[in-house]
Amino acid sequence: MSSYDLQTLRGDVAGGVMSALVVLTPSVAFGVAAGLDAASGIYAAVAVGIFVGFFERERPQFGDVSSVTAIPMAVVVATYADSLGKALTIVMLAGLMQIVLGLLRLARFVAYTPYSVIAGFTSGVGVLIIVSMVRSFLGQTVWITKPATAVQDWPEAFANVDFAALAIGALTLAVALTWPKRLRTKVPPMLAGLAAGTLLSVVWLRDVATLDDLPTGLPELAAPVLSPGFLAEALTPALAIALLSTVRALLSILAADAQTRTQLDPDRSLVSLGAGNIAAGMVGGLAGHQSFLPTMIAVRSGATTRVAVIVRSLVLLTIVLGLARQLAYLPHAALAGVLVIFGWQLIDWRFFARLHRVQREHLLIMVTTLGIMLFVDLVTAVAVGLIVAGMIGARQFEQLQLDSVVSVPLLDQVFLTEQNVATNEIAPYSARTGIVKLRGSFTVASSSKLIRTIGDDIVGHQVVILDFSETDYIDDSAALVIEQLIDAAHVEGVHCIVMALDGAPAATLESLNVLRRIPPEHRVRSLDEAREITRRLLAHDADAP
Repeated sequence: MSSYDLQTLRGDVAGGVMSALVVLTPSVAFGVAAGLDAASGIYAAVAVGIFVGFFERERPQFGDVSSVTAIPMAVVVATYADSLGKALTIVMLAGLMQIVLGLLRLARFVAYTPYSVIAGFTSGVGVLIIVSMVRSFLGQTVWITKPATAVQDWPEAFANVDFAALAIGALTLAVALTWPKRLRTKVPPMLAGLAAGTLLSVVWLRDVATLDDLPTGLPELAAPVLSPGFLAEALTPALAIALLSTVRALLSILAADAQTRTQLDPDRSLVSLGAGNIAAGMVGGLAGHQSFLPTMIAVRSGATTRVAVIVRSLVLLTIVLGLARQLAYLPHAALAGVLVIFGWQLIDWRFFARLHRVQREHLLIMVTTLGIMLFVDLVTAVAVGLIVAGMIGARQFEQLQLDSVVSVPLLDQVFLTEQNVATNEIAPYSARTGIVKLRGSFTVASSSKLIRTIGDDIVGHQVVILDFSETDYIDDSAALVIEQLIDAAHVEGVHCIVMALDGAPAATLESLNVLRRIPPEHRVRSLDEAREITRRLLAHDADAP
């Protein structure tokens, strides 16, 4: 903090204020949608925001609520309509589960999410915001919903255009887009546009939808219900909320990392989120999560430190403590203008500009994620995107593993180094011995094709040397395939020699009894030992009647 100066403070204040204003209306709406009340959404935004933001060091991080947690919370509230304490206990239990997941360091696996999934997610959020804000530009309430639903409402909105709201939104948009560069370090463009739209509403166009009916006052602390019977039945809904909140949070963190070129610790973030959700349940709020939208709005507005998190929390607390009447002048259309700009910035135009160069597999992942994001929901989009990415990645990994298999015949006159074996002259092109080198790792990804790749080579020789000298890892599936190869060789009368098997691969094969058909003397350390055994085996076969 030694380098903290006035300009940094100005950016943090602007970012904190902008983030608070942007999450204010959605927090109220989702609190009501969850079956609680308007205040519960703001309380959740404050509680989760403090925990997820104050303990991050790399950049400002903000928490929020959304439909991802509001919808399952509505089901919980309806189920336990007779006891609000039980519903809030489920929120606290979900937070506890997230802390456990973070302490077990399971969140770090989100780092394997492909960029094509992130691009589809962020672009989908951008399109969703822009399409949803059309209604607000025309005089309706600010509400972010699925594009298909928003478009269905357009005819009614266009038939009842509020030209005053349209003028306010257009002015907000114009000021933010044309704000001089020399002034942007002092006043962020989106804040300037919001101020211009609000001023127009206050001075002239007063009959427009604004932020009214905001809650005031502090919440009462809720005590958790700890009866064993209830906790047992609460595990399932709590786990559902925890997983949905976690997926949304980690995806938001990844997306923000990609935009800001930072890298947060997902396990640390998940622990802080769990603490925030426990606090949210205690103050009567619904579950929340790290949120991409307020985080990026704050960063774009100039926020660079955790001070912005404190500012946002103070702004939201000030609102519920009595300044709701003053902020009631803020028109929805002005907020819509700001959100349209941000939605446009969220679309990954850099990725779209390179679509003609992107591999078809990555394009499929991005289009799948984007499409489901727009027409179904976020969680489904991410789940399907990751599944498609996993399938494509497994296919590529399969080919990579199979490319690491080398199966070559060994010419007798080169490999055996002697002119006679069992009194028979060696033919010039005789290759009775083959060697199969299994290099690298072999998993379920390649196990199904491993037999087809080297099966014919094994049964085409009299002796086959299985070389494990460069094998790093073998999973159970690949080990069982190797057993099938050895069994096939045994049926065809082909001798197998296992060479340089050691370490983890040896432990896997031995634990599954894969080498039961390999005599102990046919397990060797070097190629020279394998050569001597091969000579004896070929000589024995030649002498056999």
